[in-house]
Amino acid sequence: MLGPIDKRFIAQREAGTMSRRVFLKVTSLAGAGFVVGCGSDPEPAQQVAATASPATAAPPASPPAAQASMNAFVKVGADNTVTVAIKHLDKGQGVTTGLPTIVAEEMDAAWSQMRAEFAPADAERYKNLFFGVQGTGGSTSIANSWQQLRMAGAAARNMLVQAAAAEWGVPEGDITVANGQLMLGDGERKATFGEMAAAAAGMTPPEEPALKQPEDFTLIGTHVPRLDSNAKTDGSAEFTIDVTRPGMLVAVVAHPPRFGATVASFDDSKARAVSGVSDVVQIPRGVAVLADSYWSALQGRRALDVTWNFDAAENRGTDALFDEYRQKMNEAGVEVRNDGDADGALGAAERSVRADFEFPYLAHATMEPMDCVVELTADGCDVYTGSQLQTVDQGIVAQITGRAPEQVRIHTRFAGGSFGRRAVPDSDFVAEAAMIASAIDGRAPVKLQWSREDDMRGGRYRPMSTHRMEATLDDEGNITAWRHRIATQSILTGTPFAGLIQNGIDTSSTEGAHTLPYAIDNLKVELHTMENGVPVLWWRSVGHTHTAYATEVFFDRVAREGGKDPLELRRALLKDHPRHLAVLNLAAEKAGWDQPLPEGRARGIAVHESFNSFVAEVAEVTVADDGKFSVDRIVCAVDCGVAINPDVVKAQMEGGIGYGLSAALREAVTLVDGEVQESNFHAYRPLRINEMPAVEVHIVPSGENPTGVGEPGTPPVAPAVANALMAATGKMIGVLPIGDRVSA
Repeated sequence: MLGPIDKRFIAQREAGTMSRRVFLKVTSLAGAGFVVGCGSDPEPAQQVAATASPATAAPPASPPAAQASMNAFVKVGADNTVTVAIKHLDKGQGVTTGLPTIVAEEMDAAWSQMRAEFAPADAERYKNLFFGVQGTGGSTSIANSWQQLRMAGAAARNMLVQAAAAEWGVPEGDITVANGQLMLGDGERKATFGEMAAAAAGMTPPEEPALKQPEDFTLIGTHVPRLDSNAKTDGSAEFTIDVTRPGMLVAVVAHPPRFGATVASFDDSKARAVSGVSDVVQIPRGVAVLADSYWSALQGRRALDVTWNFDAAENRGTDALFDEYRQKMNEAGVEVRNDGDADGALGAAERSVRADFEFPYLAHATMEPMDCVVELTADGCDVYTGSQLQTVDQGIVAQITGRAPEQVRIHTRFAGGSFGRRAVPDSDFVAEAAMIASAIDGRAPVKLQWSREDDMRGGRYRPMSTHRMEATLDDEGNITAWRHRIATQSILTGTPFAGLIQNGIDTSSTEGAHTLPYAIDNLKVELHTMENGVPVLWWRSVGHTHTAYATEVFFDRVAREGGKDPLELRRALLKDHPRHLAVLNLAAEKAGWDQPLPEGRARGIAVHESFNSFVAEVAEVTVADDGKFSVDRIVCAVDCGVAINPDVVKAQMEGGIGYGLSAALREAVTLVDGEVQESNFHAYRPLRINEMPAVEVHIVPSGENPTGVGEPGTPPVAPAVANALMAATGKMIGVLPIGDRVSA
């Protein structure tokens, strides 16, 4: 839950009236006594550095021998480097570049000085200001850090100026700062940040650090090389899969083939006979095999003989589950939104449209399967992992290992993707690693490594769902009523976040539906929260992944039924939503919406707001006579407020489009008798590189505070493609995945 300072911080940030005094309280700006990343850590924090050219490969710089702390987020080294503590996980989205850009801008640092290192698990200093705990998700990394890091950078700059003024015996106003250098007058005295760092750390941070005006930005909104590119290119960036510790054992777990099943008994005699296997231990979620190598551990697991108890397991397949969900479409659900009288309008309508939609379970399918290293020590516990919820992981490991939370040191590493998978309320794979380390009494560090098959068959999934859409039309084809009924599982139920469920409604199930922006007088949204044994989790853009498809595809269907142009009807019903209109119009313009296309080719459009960002996408498809089609082009327009790093924004839009398109065309997790059938990428088939369309990204210039870009590119792509296929064939597609062929 958010405390009073958290709530005040968020409210003032959103209103643009944040007190700098509140910022200073929240971030606990300190003097030279606090150094980020040092103290009890057994090794220096992982650091990434910028270079003069993104094409020049260089290993990450070693931590400076002497660093002075300006505040909780900024350190300046004697070698003139500026290191920014990154409180979020970088799982590919680029926060190790975006967050240092904000600090560098306010410090007037040179980009070549900048470094980034992951902050330790410390919710007091490094909590996500929107969550109240330290964590990454909901496309909030830049948004919640924007004012916080601007003030940290501005305070550090002020302290450096104070130090220079004191040493030179001149007023602070006589000193200018540019490109990481302090200068008096026309250059009669000069000093680097590094030369003033030690003295600056002893200065009192200002209560009201002056922030730059946007017109004075020199780094924000420009191209800067990503700080992590070189390290990731030359292999020096460390992911959890790369971590080794002295004497480390590698563990794999035999998980039950059905969710909710438990171990009845097991025979480990053959497993223990495998060369390299040292231990076999039972944990609550299965049986773990430990060995001196991953291969030996795998071979030991294959030799295990486990008998499972399926009494409490989910034994149904997806066909049976969908039948249950479909039945709910005939029953009224819990009201989530009810404007006007949609039920009355539908009951009296002479002209109505109805459509049903079905969405499968989806896997996160990250490139790096789940992994974690746990090392128990005399004074605590060290955890190495791509932690997305540091506070949660820290607390759960503390409970398992019998340590105090502050004794659990989280060493966040780069993650090879997440898409929500590493933000687990029960810390599933991190907890497993801690259980295994405890089971062997901590005699050796334990590296838990899931295989791709473990991840695919025993992970957490985007919930399956069904939707029923109904609308009424007047004689002129205008929408007079709209009812949207959803059946899906709650992600929050049974988790520490269940308190966010209000009146039986998990709004992550209906986001994008109950927030529909179209001006429709009679509008109703209902929810059936379904229960079964399949574990679910937020998946890139969460509820928006299915609500955007249902609403935007149905909108096109209704527009065509009423004889309306889908783009023009959107414009008419979004007249009071200028940011929606801006991206809609920009995408249509850049796509050449009114320009003719060759025979067999068609366009579709969709617009959606998620995570306070606005995205419109136009898809162009080509449909052959036999129904086989290709997606040729996606034009995307995004309004995410101030674009800190335009290249990162574009990359995230492109990645989100590819991710969403892959799911729409190919991906589904299916169960037979409770067992997941897909095991690897041959069966759960992601988009191949030759199937990726050309993508154009256009950013709407904005003076609004920055919002997220990690997820908002995903929701509009599937409906844009489906609407293009509807334009080409006249048929609406209600069931995903689409496949590679449509009926004409």
